[in-house]
Amino acid sequence: MSTQVTNADQIAFWNAKAGSKWVEYQTQLDRQIGGLGDAMLRAAELGAGHRVLDVGCGCGATALQAAEHVGASGTVTGVDVSAPMLARARARARASQGGLSQVNFVEADVQADALGAALYDRVISRFGVMFFTDPVAAFRNIRAAMAPAGRLAFVCWRGADENPWMSEPVNAAARHVALPPAPPADAPGPMAFADPERVRRILDAAGLSRIDIQKHDAPCVIGGGGDLDSCVDFLFNVGPLSRALMSADFNEQSKAAIRASVCDVLRPYLTPTGVVMPCAVWIVTANNA
Repeated sequence: MSTQVTNADQIAFWNAKAGSKWVEYQTQLDRQIGGLGDAMLRAAELGAGHRVLDVGCGCGATALQAAEHVGASGTVTGVDVSAPMLARARARARASQGGLSQVNFVEADVQADALGAALYDRVISRFGVMFFTDPVAAFRNIRAAMAPAGRLAFVCWRGADENPWMSEPVNAAARHVALPPAPPADAPGPMAFADPERVRRILDAAGLSRIDIQKHDAPCVIGGGGDLDSCVDFLFNVGPLSRALMSADFNEQSKAAIRASVCDVLRPYLTPTGVVMPCAVWIVTANNA
């Protein structure tokens, strides 16, 4: 382990209840954000034989997709701090046709742990780079692991005000219980990269070049489909509403009132395929030139 500052709080968070919840809801999460990950993979320009690093790989969806792009002549290394999610990722790789032997999953802190020198032609991430205590140090470490002319591509959330699936349920809950104040805009967490200029400064300070940040908007099936109740169950367990309620003080009566209000705000978005709401992200690319 390096002597650098680590992401101790995030490591603890993703190895406790949060990691287990993301494993439990892995299928629904992949259905919800899979299309956003596809947009990131297109921007990554993966090709046969590429050596790929997937940062914050979670339960392995994008690493397994990347393996199909690079083929047997390439390699994919998925890195995450969450042991429960990595266990699911490894199980998915073993269950894949042919076993996908070119995929490897490693438990490591990308901010502080050695990743190897000039190993990777491509670095990708689907919502996995917003949780660093020191993002400049993390991206310097990532850059050190990139081959000359290597390419970075990741997808991250824009503001909560542009993502009603985040803001509307939280606002509905706030009518019934006192929620904790929103964390600072630059605090590690899902919204840490909502400001594109902050992202640009971080990547520039890390030594990356040809930084490109593009808006991407797409409808997503919140909670992966199903009826209104299953969508609300999902939001109570995963995502911004879940985080907001984690430290709120409420009883069963207020929980029922919260649930009813969340149902009310989601009902206009209910379709035959599930609750479909707009999602707003950044697709970010940069090069190690």
